[in-house]
Amino acid sequence: MTRTSPTPAADDLIVTKLSPWSVADSVARLSTIAADRGLKLFAVIDHSGEAEAIGLELRDTKVVIIGSPRAGTPVMQAAPLASLDLPLKVLVWLDGNQTKLSYTAPRELAARYDLSGDLATKLVGIDGITDAVVDC
Repeated sequence: MTRTSPTPAADDLIVTKLSPWSVADSVARLSTIAADRGLKLFAVIDHSGEAEAIGLELRDTKVVIIGSPRAGTPVMQAAPLASLDLPLKVLVWLDGNQTKLSYTAPRELAARYDLSGDLATKLVGIDGITDAVVDC
């Protein structure tokens, strides 16, 4: 897919939210909220734990992979390459003393795969889920 507009700023591509919770607590909240909303938790990848296991240091960094086959399947049927980005991934990481949640902006995914408005709507639920994680 070719873009005709200037390269978008990173802020347009990635959403980052500040969490008042630790990385572990943010991951737990994300997992619980996703389950409560009927989403499937596919995996939690512990990058920092794997680094530590081989004697390397990495800030607390985990990726939570969540999704809904009911929402994602029509997207992948229409745009098979969307399977590279689905299920959705949320990076939960420590930046200094601040926990952050980062993920690809739903509008970026919709543009990347030229999704119709109806299909693009299936991706925006991640915004509400992550909002719920960071709410006190």
